[in-house]
Amino acid sequence: MGATIDNEERRALIRFEGIGKTFGRVRALADIDFAFMQGECVGIAGHNGAGKSTLMAVLAGVYAPTQGRIEVNGQSAPHYDANAAREAGVRCVFQELSLCANLTVAENMTIVHPQLRGRGWRRRATALMREKLEEIFPGNGLKGNEVVSDLTLTQQQMVEIARGFTVTDAPVRLVILDEPTSSLDAHTADQLLAFVRRAAESGITCLLITHMLGEIERVADRVMVMRDGGIVGVLPRDSADRASIIQAMGQHLEAERTPAAARMRDAQSGEKAFRWNVGARKHTSIEASRGEIVGFAGLAGQGQTEALLAIYDAATSRGAGRMKAAFVAGDRGRDGVFPVWSIAQNLDMRWLVGGAKRKRGLIDFAAARALAEAWRTKIGIRGASMNAGILSLSGGNQQKVLFARALASDAQLILMDDPTRGVDVGTKRDIYRLVHDEAAKGRTFIWYTTENEELSHCDRTYVFRSSAVTRVLHADECTEEALLAASFEEQAA
Repeated sequence: MGATIDNEERRALIRFEGIGKTFGRVRALADIDFAFMQGECVGIAGHNGAGKSTLMAVLAGVYAPTQGRIEVNGQSAPHYDANAAREAGVRCVFQELSLCANLTVAENMTIVHPQLRGRGWRRRATALMREKLEEIFPGNGLKGNEVVSDLTLTQQQMVEIARGFTVTDAPVRLVILDEPTSSLDAHTADQLLAFVRRAAESGITCLLITHMLGEIERVADRVMVMRDGGIVGVLPRDSADRASIIQAMGQHLEAERTPAAARMRDAQSGEKAFRWNVGARKHTSIEASRGEIVGFAGLAGQGQTEALLAIYDAATSRGAGRMKAAFVAGDRGRDGVFPVWSIAQNLDMRWLVGGAKRKRGLIDFAAARALAEAWRTKIGIRGASMNAGILSLSGGNQQKVLFARALASDAQLILMDDPTRGVDVGTKRDIYRLVHDEAAKGRTFIWYTTENEELSHCDRTYVFRSSAVTRVLHADECTEEALLAASFEEQAA
């Protein structure tokens, strides 16, 4: 990636002065002043709806600013758009993946690298992708000729990231990474963060937008903290600890959590109420009690999501053991939101399946609106009115709607496929509290997460490898070392 850049050699690649952006009457950005310097990693933190993604869209030339001035390499750029951003060396890895599912990985390369054409373009595109994937994610196992729809969400995220750093005709100078580890397991996320540091040291400016504050602490040279469309603080590396970032966000550190093992359970939680065998070949057995929070862990793509789906099918199939279950999808774009529906319609879908409250035989829309507003307040959904389209929300706020949909239902079993992906630290705290409160009322949760620290909220954790459980860890055994060891074990005897 080139020689290391000294601090004295750094210069401003792009400078924002007084940048503002409005959408109708909604002010998304206000008076942004910031210089993106060569060869540094800038962490960007803030709650959902703080303006982070809008700011990055202006930087990428997707949105033209309503006011303010942009400089590129010290020169004024009054007509800064997507072409100007690309010429400046800006590349984007957005939170909502932009890959075309019906095309191969190599064909997706040509969308952002149109120079890959002519005789042998497919071979060149495949070689470039494989080279960059191996540089960022050693041992990833991808060949570069797969159809995107056949890849897991984790693999798609890896391809999107590698495509953003790939060089063809023009050098890469600045890469925007919007929640890049949200679909990655701890091992793969570590590989990416190590690469980001190497890239910054070689002169590529990396902007890391993430709610994983530990990642910002690890790699950022500076931290930009946003709130309500503005920058409320820029923290240097030696001051950018988790507590300082959260304080700048206007939130407070959560109280010390009570370990799951120490929580009191109702008498009903002692009996194993549910048991499922999942996996056609492995016959993995999963057990859960009423009021219990069960975790799924392991490297991404090891069968956790498939096990959740198998449990959902078994729990809701007709028969004596049939029960009401709700599923919080991890891939919200493909499996979660209904893009043409409103926020309220996405949140409460009982009207669609005949479970809504009725008045004189008709759906009680007043009750439905009251439910939607109650959950809007409870889960902290910011932004548009509940009648606005679901896609008017940021990705993190869309995820909140999916979570609220599950908890607003009358399901006894809640299956969660990495439900806090892209959700800010304050809302995560509220979600954890809701999960505990609902578990205390007798609801059962089965929770797959790629964030190992979230497993401290679970009573037991099943660690997966190759679609089989390698170990079951109780709350007091669920350390980072034990999880890592179990993630690489073969199936338990």
